[in-house]
Amino acid sequence: MRPGLVVQHSRLPDRNTGLVRSDIAGIIGFIEKNAWPSGMSTGDFVEIYTRRIHDFWDHPDRGVFDRPTQRAVKTFFQNGGDIAHVFGVCVESVDDLRQQSTMFGVLAPTLDRLRAEEDIALLLIPSAAYMRCTVDADGGVRADVEALYDEMLAHCREMNNRFLIMDAPQGLHDSLLERWVRGLRARHPENRAYGALYYPWLMAGDECFPPSGAVAGTFARVEIEHGAFGVMWPPANIPLRGVTHCEVDLSWSEAGAYADQAINPIIVQSGRGVIIFGARTLSDEPRFHHINTRRVINMVHDQLRRDSEWSVFELNNPHLWDVLDRDIRYRLEEFSEAGALVAKGNERQYQVVCDGSINTKRSRDNGQVNVEVMLRPVGTTENVLIDLCIGGNA
Repeated sequence: MRPGLVVQHSRLPDRNTGLVRSDIAGIIGFIEKNAWPSGMSTGDFVEIYTRRIHDFWDHPDRGVFDRPTQRAVKTFFQNGGDIAHVFGVCVESVDDLRQQSTMFGVLAPTLDRLRAEEDIALLLIPSAAYMRCTVDADGGVRADVEALYDEMLAHCREMNNRFLIMDAPQGLHDSLLERWVRGLRARHPENRAYGALYYPWLMAGDECFPPSGAVAGTFARVEIEHGAFGVMWPPANIPLRGVTHCEVDLSWSEAGAYADQAINPIIVQSGRGVIIFGARTLSDEPRFHHINTRRVINMVHDQLRRDSEWSVFELNNPHLWDVLDRDIRYRLEEFSEAGALVAKGNERQYQVVCDGSINTKRSRDNGQVNVEVMLRPVGTTENVLIDLCIGGNA
């Protein structure tokens, strides 16, 4: 090339990343002291990254995991799961998990790892369903798993892109289960939209096990089969794979009563098999009753955060605000056109504000850029009324 100045036009780098995924699972199990790998102590963990069941089954550390976790990994992939991070946390005994004070210390390293692995969107702890339940003299139901579920729901809310799939405690049925769930929903209600509970347990021949592994695989299958925006589809009315029947055979009226209490029923339908027949979170807030509504918000939050990471340390001025406004509107338009956001005709049901009205001098002096996003996520249809009118005249 000859000496001199050359001017050329280059394409600016694309700041928008690909769409985030909401189907990657984190399956948490526990390793009791007699099975700890060499050199490990309380709170240490083993992690196995799996893309297929054989990644876990052929791993040299697979045998240290508890049986419910092994079963959950199997049913996750049987039901269409694609990626799972399987964690085995070393515990002295189950007593480590019963109290908030001891449990937090045991889980702290695993929670730190989960915070670093931002792609995980689904969490489940199948072995927790085996923890003890008691009924007080006054009829109150207590389960040792409560502190653990409370901690994991708080973690999901903290991350704001995660959802906890919970199992009904072993042996808890009917009014006792409903009573326990009411107590669960009453504690820390701000976290309850980030989790859903399933009942009853599943059977494969004579083997009985919690449903969370199969349910998580179904969550993943629904999203994968419906493409990039599959998270907007409710993970319900879907046949489960690798199961033969349920521990308890629910009637339609019983399933409806459980659904009214935010317990997602699993039923057997003639000709279809074992079906998930509920899609409700534990939340009392009408706007977050449905799992897909909460998870659409989770995905939008995570997507916009990742799209906007490039803006950190940029000059905080109107030009930056305009670019952020444009990029966020572009992404929301994608969600809206795909049907993940509610729209009325050609009117988009979202708003973006990124200007001087919210980016005041005080906020700029504090190094903050504020973007306000308002939207309405898609809901779901839980029942359909078919009104057959038969008249005497044609």
